[in-house]
Amino acid sequence: MNTAAKLSAYGAALVLVAGGAWAAGTAAGPFSDAAEAPAGHGDTHGGGATEVADHQPGGLASAAGGYTLTPATTTLTPDTTTRFAFKITGPDGAAVTAYDVEHEKRLHFIVVRRDTTGYRHLHPDLAADGTWTVAIPVAGAGSYRAFADFTPSGGKAQTLGVDLVAPGPFQPVEHRESRTADVGGYQVRLDGDLVPGRASRMTATVTRDGRPVTDLQPYLGAYGHLVALRGGDLGYLHVHPDGEPGDGKTSAGPAVTFFAEVPSAGTYRLFLDFRHGGVVRTAEFTVTTVAGGRA
Repeated sequence: MNTAAKLSAYGAALVLVAGGAWAAGTAAGPFSDAAEAPAGHGDTHGGGATEVADHQPGGLASAAGGYTLTPATTTLTPDTTTRFAFKITGPDGAAVTAYDVEHEKRLHFIVVRRDTTGYRHLHPDLAADGTWTVAIPVAGAGSYRAFADFTPSGGKAQTLGVDLVAPGPFQPVEHRESRTADVGGYQVRLDGDLVPGRASRMTATVTRDGRPVTDLQPYLGAYGHLVALRGGDLGYLHVHPDGEPGDGKTSAGPAVTFFAEVPSAGTYRLFLDFRHGGVVRTAEFTVTTVAGGRA
């Protein structure tokens, strides 16, 4: 499949590359060297997407392109906030300390339980020695997946993933098809079809108490951020809206439009971050692909 980015006039459609059934990343010990597993990555903050020989989607391995995500520990504490540390090492084996700023941050860190419960979009702090630290609010026991989304200075965008565990019994949650979400007094409706192999227009409409919200606030340089995780292997896709605040053509709501291309049929979990009244909220959706878009 050709994973070239689908560029619109004001934004980029980011391609999630077709992957296998299960390709969990390498879990490494405390700042140890992790074996590199072949994997591709999506350019998750604009630009293009890189295709690799084995067509692995971004975030399915802890090492790619010479870069390795190495956590200090792979254990989280259930039902509390865990202080978590990790490093990104480069092709020379040294910790990376220089990163490009993408959408106001040098690294975006996504954590979610493998049943796609407890989604968090976080932004760690970087120490001079290359150690990242972040406080992770852990929803409960279970197996988690963490994604580090970054661009090393002078290098290409990378998305690396690693498995984490919060010990204890848990019951996986099954998410049914859902195109509407209620979050913090706001209602969000998602319109559009995910059609494998082509750019799909998805529009999120935000209302509050039945009235359209027309004064969404920029968050990380955009009116919304949409992350999609493919069911089964949690293949990762991060898309930003069609347009930017202040471009003279993009409104601050109630509708925020995205273009995304998914490579395969199946069910995807979508997470929309939006900001209003100084608070960032996350709306969650479950969408199954269709063979062709509805008129």
